[in-house]
Amino acid sequence: MKEEFERLYETYHHALFQYLFYMVRDKETAEELVQEVYIKVFHSFDSFEGKSTEKTWLYSIARHVGIDWIRKQNRKKRKWLGMLGPLTKEEVRDPAPLPEEVVSAREDAREVFDGMEHITPDQRQVLVLRYMDSLSIKETAEVLGWSESKVKTTQHRAVKKLQDVLGRTDRMSERRAGQ
Repeated sequence: MKEEFERLYETYHHALFQYLFYMVRDKETAEELVQEVYIKVFHSFDSFEGKSTEKTWLYSIARHVGIDWIRKQNRKKRKWLGMLGPLTKEEVRDPAPLPEEVVSAREDAREVFDGMEHITPDQRQVLVLRYMDSLSIKETAEVLGWSESKVKTTQHRAVKKLQDVLGRTDRMSERRAGQ
């Protein structure tokens, strides 16, 4: 079992880190969550029935770990916000920048990454799984617990929304350059 666990870790830990980073947007948190994923894998390895691939099984665990972390953070924020009283939207926003080593230096990659802020979390997950982690539609559906049809529809809407957002960004840049 030790060799199998090490193989899973070596094969997937980087991809799972990237997936979780895109969910939580913090390097240290993503690293901690990857460790949590592998603790869960270690404890549940004997119960893995092979109904899905090990890849989709690991991503599914990572997804649930990420969602649990986000829910926990939202509960903490609500608790603190209740104690602090009413705040403006600007005061609630997380000012932490993305780590430089993760965000590509290329401007177009930065625009796409920023554009992903304008799509829903479900759409973001589909794009990350499909385009950044290269999962198939079937694998993505298994990870998310969705039908293949829902993955296709969500992907289509996400790409369209991202194109609209990036189109607006391009037009704004052109206007600024023309001034």
